[in-house]
Amino acid sequence: MTTTKEKKKEKETKDGEYLITYTRHLEKRLRNLETEKQLLDAERLRLEQELHSLRNEIDRLREPPLVSATIIDILEDNKGRVIVKSSTGPSFVVNASRKIKNEKLTPGLRVALNQRTFAIMEILPTKLDPFVKGMEVIDAIPDISYSDVGGLEDQMQEVRETVELPLKKPELFKKIGIDPPKGVLLFGAPGTGKTLLAKAVAHETEATFIRIIGSELVQKFIGEGARLVREIFNLAKEKAPTILFIDELDAIGSQRLKIATSGDREVQRTLMQLLSELDGFEQRGDVKIIGATNRFDILDPALLRPGRFDRMIEFPIPDEIGRDAIFKIHTRNLNVGEKLNLNKLVNLTEGATGADIKAICTEAGMFAIRKEAENITEKDFLDATDKVLKNLKDQKQTSRLYS
Repeated sequence: MTTTKEKKKEKETKDGEYLITYTRHLEKRLRNLETEKQLLDAERLRLEQELHSLRNEIDRLREPPLVSATIIDILEDNKGRVIVKSSTGPSFVVNASRKIKNEKLTPGLRVALNQRTFAIMEILPTKLDPFVKGMEVIDAIPDISYSDVGGLEDQMQEVRETVELPLKKPELFKKIGIDPPKGVLLFGAPGTGKTLLAKAVAHETEATFIRIIGSELVQKFIGEGARLVREIFNLAKEKAPTILFIDELDAIGSQRLKIATSGDREVQRTLMQLLSELDGFEQRGDVKIIGATNRFDILDPALLRPGRFDRMIEFPIPDEIGRDAIFKIHTRNLNVGEKLNLNKLVNLTEGATGADIKAICTEAGMFAIRKEAENITEKDFLDATDKVLKNLKDQKQTSRLYS
C-alpha cells in the first residue's frame, strides 16, 4: 500500500512538472508578445514616416507659387540688388535670398521670384524648347573619319582650314592677328558628300555635332521660327566646342521677294534671325557653322556675304579618280569573291554621285543575298549598276516632264 509520504511526494512531482510546463508556456507567450511588439513598433515607425511625408507634402502644396523671371542687369550698389524682367511683364529691382550666392547671378539667367516680395528664391534651369531638346544632337563623336570620304580632297582641305583649324589651333590665328572664319557653306548636287564631310570634321575635332534641317525652322505661328533659331544657337554655345550643321539651308534662306504671302514673311523673319546670329553680335565661342544646300542659286545675297559664311565650297559630281576612291571606300568591308575590276565600274558610272555608288554597292549585296551566295561577284555589281543608273535616268526624265 502507498503510504501518505509517497502520495505526497508523487503530488509534489506532478505539481513540479505542471509548473515547468506552465513556465515554458508563459515564456513562449512572452516571446510571441515581444515579436508582436516589434512588429507594432515597426508599423508605428512606418506610419510616423508616412505622416511626416504627408505633412511635408501639404506644406509644399501650401507654399505660394513663384514667378519666373529673367535677370537683365546686376546693380553694383553693394546691396546685391538685381534688375529682373518677370514673366508677367514689368521689370523690378529686387534682392536675392541669402541662400543664393551673388556670383552665380548673371544677366540672362532664369530665376524664380517670391510672389509677394519678388525676391529671388532660386535659380531655374535654362529653358529650351522641347523641339530643340529633341533635335539631332550627337554628343558622342560621329564615327565617320576623313578616310570615309573619297574624291573630295580639295573640299576637305578648305573645310579643315575653316572649321577644324580654329577649334584645334586657335593660337595660329592670334599669332597672325586675324579672326578665324565663322562658317562655311557647302553647295552641290544631292549625294555628293556634304553631310558626310561635316560629320568627318566633327569626328576629327572631337566636337558636339548638331544637325538641323532648314525646313524644321519653318513654323506656323509668328516669331516661333526666330525663337527656335535663337535657342538652337544658345544650345550650341552650351555644348561648345560645337559644329552646328544646317542642312537644306535654302528652305529658310531663299531670296526675299517684294510680293510675299504671310507664310513667306514668317520664313523671312526666321532668315533675319539667322542672319543676326551669324553676324555674331555676341561671341559664340567655339561654335562653327556649316551650311549645306542643293540650290545655291536661290539663296539670299545677305547670307553669302563674308562675315556670315566666309567660304563657299562647291561639291561637284565626282570624276573618274573620285569615283574610284569612293568605290574603294564602300567595297573595303564587302565580302567580294573574286578580284573586282573597279576601272570597269568607274567607267560605267559616269555622272553618278557618291550616294549613287553607295547604293550600287548595297544593291550588289542584295543580289548576292537573293541568290543565297556567300560572297558578291562582279556580275552582281554590274547588275546593281544597271538597276541604280536606270532608276536615276527614269527620275531625271520624270523631273523634266513635270518641270
